Amino acid sequence: MRFRGGSPPIRANGWYRSYVNAFIQHALHPTSIQRVKEVIIYTDGACSGNPGPGGWAALLQHNGHEKTIAGGEPLTTNNRMELTAVIEALRALKEPCKVVIHTDSAYVHNAFTAGWLEKWQRNGWKTSSRKPVENQDLWRELLDLSRRHRVK
Repeated sequence: MRFRGGSPPIRANGWYRSYVNAFIQHALHPTSIQRVKEVIIYTDGACSGNPGPGGWAALLQHNGHEKTIAGGEPLTTNNRMELTAVIEALRALKEPCKVVIHTDSAYVHNAFTAGWLEKWQRNGWKTSSRKPVENQDLWRELLDLSRRHRVK
């Protein structure tokens, strides 16, 4: 193969190719132009009776600052309050952020880490037993909000 003028292209392999690919991905990421804020969020939700009156709260921490948000509903479930806490915390962020969410809810945690959300979406929002996923409205909203940020 002959090259017109200049030197032949560099044949990258190993660490160099990884480095170049990482640089390109960083440069193309929509939030790479500005420094992304890192926010730590602690959430909880509960209700008295299930269903019953319930409440949720979230603590957002960034760079030594804290913000607490909370709310409730007269008739709800524990899982809805757990989801609402995460949703409202993400909604409170005014720009794309790198977010670490801490929750004591296995329901919320497993949906992301055990792949439940992907399976539900792939199955048309049905569970493995072919029943409609509960709290689908909140799960869809949470997915939409989490796409705006880098969530862990």
